[in-house]
Amino acid sequence: MTLLRRLNNGIRIVMEEMPTYRSVSIGVWVRVGSMYENTANNGMAHVIEHMLFKGTSRRTAADIANEMTAIGGNMDAFTCKDCTCYYAKTLDIYAEQALDILGDMLCNSLFDEKELKKELGVILEEIDMYEDSPEDLVHEHLQMAVWENHPLGYLISGEKPIVSGFTREKIQEFFNQFYVGENIVISVAGHFNEEKMMDWISHYFDGIPQGQRSDRGIAPVFRPVIWKKEKDIEQNHICLAFDCCTLLSDERYVLTVANNLLGGNMNSRLFMKIRDELGLTYAIYSYGSSYEQAGLFQIYAAMQPSQTEQVMEAVFSEISRAICEGITDRELDIAIQQIQAELILGYESSYNRMSGLGKSLLIRDRAIPLEEDLQRIQQVKGEDIRQFLEKYLQRDRCGIAIVGDTRLY
Repeated sequence: MTLLRRLNNGIRIVMEEMPTYRSVSIGVWVRVGSMYENTANNGMAHVIEHMLFKGTSRRTAADIANEMTAIGGNMDAFTCKDCTCYYAKTLDIYAEQALDILGDMLCNSLFDEKELKKELGVILEEIDMYEDSPEDLVHEHLQMAVWENHPLGYLISGEKPIVSGFTREKIQEFFNQFYVGENIVISVAGHFNEEKMMDWISHYFDGIPQGQRSDRGIAPVFRPVIWKKEKDIEQNHICLAFDCCTLLSDERYVLTVANNLLGGNMNSRLFMKIRDELGLTYAIYSYGSSYEQAGLFQIYAAMQPSQTEQVMEAVFSEISRAICEGITDRELDIAIQQIQAELILGYESSYNRMSGLGKSLLIRDRAIPLEEDLQRIQQVKGEDIRQFLEKYLQRDRCGIAIVGDTRLY
């Protein structure tokens, strides 16, 4: 049973008890990420995620790490384009200690100048690491290219010249704007007592001001462009992007099934044809990137430079075949069964359940029951898939990114 509550400062709480578990997962979801930034502060949400682990008025960075380790738990965080999440998974008997640490980080972080200087150095190294990864480059820069000059296309990590100039004052100003009650969801899944959990959350997070919900701004305009980066590497890495449905659209269920069929797993059409039958590439897959105002359907592959054109032609050929011939009943049944099995198995993890509930409430303003997702997936028909592919995956409306030997393209 999913429980919804709200604190006086606007923080929304979603809880789901899993009585047979001995663990509990807790997530603090904040409606802030690179899509809420601008050209002057791109990367700041990611920097703040790092800095919240670097000391509070009650704990040093070492204290935070040691206290969480002492209770046998796992604490971490991540920043996306549309949200930032701080989470902990631990035994049920240590739930209050985990909330104490998370609440302290959210309410009392110091943003110490010396720690900031050191952490900016770490983050600049992280940016360099992504620059050295052609697979990361081709995905991220394609989104930058097709959503040119829109925050949804910004790099989550930001770019070095901007990030290196961040000051404590600017970071504190950004933090004060977004880390407010109306912008936060706390999600809990696992074994816990509802009354005690509410008391603890109220106690450890009452210092957060109410504030205002983040404005998502105007939607981006998709541009079917070609982006290329010459890089001295053995393989070419390509990524294709098509304008697609939003995270709020009912089409997202069709997207899930279409992705599974086209390139989402080892028995998908792209994998079976281009990897197994033609032997043109070791890695090929597809995925959806959906947000409140926009979405993409993306296809990635890596291959020998001389086979780049052949791989791309094979990709478009498989898309055309799926549109012209449609999807067989057997393919559809297998895809739906596989997706439903993944949803059910994922539901059996307290972390996955906490994550699904938290982000759903933060972005969609409702916690979607597992039964609803299963039912909506079951309702997808073969003609829905065909119409979806015809609507979105048109070659003349495709953005392309290539990293490697780009001289011929």
